[in-house]
Parts: sequence; structure tokens; C-alpha cells
Amino acid sequence: MTQSRAMVYTTTGGPEVLTVVDKAPLDPGGGEVRVRIHRSGLNPTDWKARAGGTTSRAVQPAQVPGQDGAGVIDAVGPDVVDRHVGQRVWVWEAAYQRAEGTTQDFALLPAGQTVPLPDSASFDLGAGLGIPFITAHLCLTATVDGPQQLGPGTLTGRHVLVSGGAGAVGNAAIQLAHWSGASVITTVSSAEKAALATAAGADHVINYREQDVVTAVRAIIPTGVNTIVEVSAAANAAIDADIVAPHASVAMYADDGGSEVLLPIRKSMMSNVRWQFVLVYTAMESAKAQAVTDISAALEARAIGVGESFGIAVHHFAFEQAASAHEAVQNSIVGKVLIDITQEATVDSA
Repeated sequence: MTQSRAMVYTTTGGPEVLTVVDKAPLDPGGGEVRVRIHRSGLNPTDWKARAGGTTSRAVQPAQVPGQDGAGVIDAVGPDVVDRHVGQRVWVWEAAYQRAEGTTQDFALLPAGQTVPLPDSASFDLGAGLGIPFITAHLCLTATVDGPQQLGPGTLTGRHVLVSGGAGAVGNAAIQLAHWSGASVITTVSSAEKAALATAAGADHVINYREQDVVTAVRAIIPTGVNTIVEVSAAANAAIDADIVAPHASVAMYADDGGSEVLLPIRKSMMSNVRWQFVLVYTAMESAKAQAVTDISAALEARAIGVGESFGIAVHHFAFEQAASAHEAVQNSIVGKVLIDITQEATVDSA
């Protein structure tokens, strides 16, 4: 096979450490597949891994960034029985403890980290699933007395609060909770973000800059919410403790720049609240497998999507603009950032 392109870094640092190299596609070994990547999806952990903290360090072998992506399988290794050449797939955790991320023409992956992508779903949608949707699933099922899987009716009668509903994980949590029958409340900081959260499926939207969140939530559901998907626990822990129902769970999935969380112990004890930290990379494999299964079911049902009609803007960057894409995510752009590895047309995600 001819040479192909890869975006790599050999030292940690700013976006400028990303360089384009020629890289021969690797042949899959046992249990592996090779995917011709069409779209690479970026997440905060991608730029954080590239930045590497305050001190630059060498990275060997060269790292291809990108945990998420979507494309078509073009080679299958020995012992792979449930994937085939020509199959459309979405990819998750490609670069976790591996050098083979999705910001390249051909990515080598364990077959289990590729998931069939229905013909009805675009590569844009496939590349936007991975980390955001699995994280959202883990948060929604990190409950004391609720279901451990999602699907139509599994959250009926339950009230979910999604903090920061216009973000990638917040959007995914709203879509999955809405599909599963929950009553969904979300907090946002502007009218524009409120419109996005409503499009995603939120039943109630609270602008926390203009409204008192505790008063607003208690007016909607006086007995409190069952699950909170929390993007900013350091800032919101006291609020969360005031709006939870008995036996509720608060799932915290984001790091507020190294901040510490001060938990109201007495209130939490009285309500038997679970404060659950969530990191998709080190989560239990069984939980992630369930998430992939349920996300696939939502895809087949056309219940989730990307684009403003599903409450999330999509920002496209060309392959050569990978550094700018990293900067956009690092600067907290609202929406999903995708790198177009190929220019093939995609199917609208409906």
C-alpha cells in the first residue's frame, strides 16, 4: 500500500508540536482491524495529552492524537469474526495507551473498539459518539437505585439534571436521557445555548446567569432530581446538594483545572446521595460495553444525532488544520470539533 498521512507529535507542548508525516499503513494483527478514517473527533483529553502538563517531554513512539473517529474497515487481522472489509464503523478510545489515534488516513485498532455505523448515520455523527456519549451513559447509569442500561422507558418517571447542556457531554446526556424517557432539566449560560439544549431534548432549561438554580429546579420538581450529570462540581456541589432527591446520584466527569470539591456532608448523608467520579478511560469494561450497546441501539432508532437540529453545532477543520482544531477545543468552543481526514460526502444524520 502507498504511503499515507498521519498527524503526530514527538514532544508534548502547544498545538505547534503537531506535524504531518508520511506513514505506511500498518497491517492488522490478531484481533485487530485497520480503518480508513473519514472523520476524527476531538475531545478535551486529546489536547491535554498533547500539552502534557507544564514541562515538555519527549514522546516515543510518535503519538497520533484522536480518541474518536469514523470510517470504513479496509483490512482485518486473524481471529476477527464480527468485522469485515468495507464495513462502516465508529471508533472509540483509539489513542488511549496506544500510539494509533484517529488523526491519520489509516488507524490500527482492536476490533472491539470499532462499532458498526448504520448507513443512516453520517461519519460526522460516528466521529462525535465515542468519548462524549460513553461518558454521558456512564453518568446517567451511575445511580443508587436506577437502571444500569439505557433505552426507551428505562428512565421513565426519573428526573435528570444536566449541568452545561450545550457542551458535547451535556448534549449527549440530554439526548440519551430524553430517548430513555426521563424528564430532563439542564442549566446553560445564554439564550443561544438554551436553544441548543431544547433542540437536544431538554424539557426545562434554566439560565443560571439569570435564575436561581435551586429555586427553579424545586419549582419544576419539588421532591428533587434523581441524577445530576455534573460538568463543574467544584462550583456547583452546594447547589447539587440542595436539589437532589433521596438516593440521588451526582456524576462528576470534568476536571475544573485541578480544583477540589467541597462536599456538604450532612445534607448528602441525610439524602443518601452518591457522589460519583467518572473517567471513561479507566471505567469498568463491562460498563463501557453496555454503553456501546445502548448507543448502538439509539443509533439504529435514529434517536441521536449531530448538528443544530440535535442541539450541537459541528465545527469542521481540514486535516492540515489539526493544530487549529486543538486550539478550538482548548479554548472551549461550543459544539463538536471534527477533523475531515477525507472529503467524501456524508449521509445526513436524521
